[in-house]
Amino acid sequence: MASFTNRAEYLRKLFSYKDKDLIKVVSGLRRSGKSTLFELYKGELLKSGIGKRQIQFYNFELPENYLNKTWDSIYFDIKKKLQVDKANYVFLDEVQNIPLFEKLVDGLFATPNVDVYITGSNAFLLSNELATLLSGRYIEISILPFSFKEYLMARTINVSNNYLNYEALFFDYVNETSLPKGVELRESGFDKIYEYLNAIYTTIIQKDITQRYQITDKRAFENIVKFVASNIGSALSPSNISKTLKQDGQTVHHNTVENYLEHLVASFVFYKVNRFDIKGKKQLVTQEKYYLVDPGLLNILVGKERTTDRGHILENVVYLELLRRGYKIWVGANRAGEVDFVCKTPAGGIEYYQVAWQVTDENTNKREFGALEKIADNYPKFLLSTDSFTQDRSGIQHLNVFNWLLKSDK
Repeated sequence: MASFTNRAEYLRKLFSYKDKDLIKVVSGLRRSGKSTLFELYKGELLKSGIGKRQIQFYNFELPENYLNKTWDSIYFDIKKKLQVDKANYVFLDEVQNIPLFEKLVDGLFATPNVDVYITGSNAFLLSNELATLLSGRYIEISILPFSFKEYLMARTINVSNNYLNYEALFFDYVNETSLPKGVELRESGFDKIYEYLNAIYTTIIQKDITQRYQITDKRAFENIVKFVASNIGSALSPSNISKTLKQDGQTVHHNTVENYLEHLVASFVFYKVNRFDIKGKKQLVTQEKYYLVDPGLLNILVGKERTTDRGHILENVVYLELLRRGYKIWVGANRAGEVDFVCKTPAGGIEYYQVAWQVTDENTNKREFGALEKIADNYPKFLLSTDSFTQDRSGIQHLNVFNWLLKSDK
């Protein structure tokens, strides 16, 4: 098992901003690989001839690095060790654990010859105060757990082998976990993966969310988490979640539900996707969809009765892959129905994606192709499914989803 799967895309991004006058902010879920990415990057810096003393690395999850210390004492400690007249690289891991950390970051950024890199597992890191303070002076790199391709690489599976049973490997991927450390644990058995996921979930819910936002009704909060997890890829609103909970004998005001959802998105547990009116070319503000950062977490959130069907899980994986590739994503809405994803590409173009587990009968064919055929423009349209034999129709490219996931462009 490769413990240090090369996160090539993220490394490339970091190198493209090296020595640029910007703070590099790496954000993402706990244990999604942020610290490992910094270790890999640090190794590459050393290989390129940067001296050891030019690099300072602080992990603020370790209490000895922040207990009884203030932002300014840490700032002067770092400053003392800087190499004069040389480029210095300062890494601050989980920097949000330092009170007034934004002053520390700002102070280092203002210091000559210092290239600053920070991580955090909550969008609080780029909350209004920090974003305002650092306005226009930072670049955010949002890191996700392993893609399907990275997962197979971590298992040292040769993806150029055309005879691989991708469907079986995909079920491993979504039923176990895509979190890097969890993939390492697979040789120890599923129980160890489950314990690991449970520990991460408990930490995120109790430490990152419940404590930070002082949530007192923990039962209601957990029920909302589980409800959203059971309905990934379905249109949801705070009011319909509130009504559903009421039927189960729990009264939670829709404003509270909305706050809880915001906290979950801020902690990178779920990603919210707004709807987009294709004809009117505008974003809609109701009935968003939510996707889970790691389908493996369904084991904890939904348990053995994973009610989310495989089509929605595949949709979840495609959404995360589009996100990795730098797309801006909406759910497409028009009078004739819905298109799974309307995307703006990094180059500024528009693309449409429809996702189906299989397109085997005429009804599925009609539904999946039909959703794309009803869009009256000439932007590229893709139907992704697990079918081995694909058939383009009406200018719509029907692609095997496993091949699409294993390519780094499309």
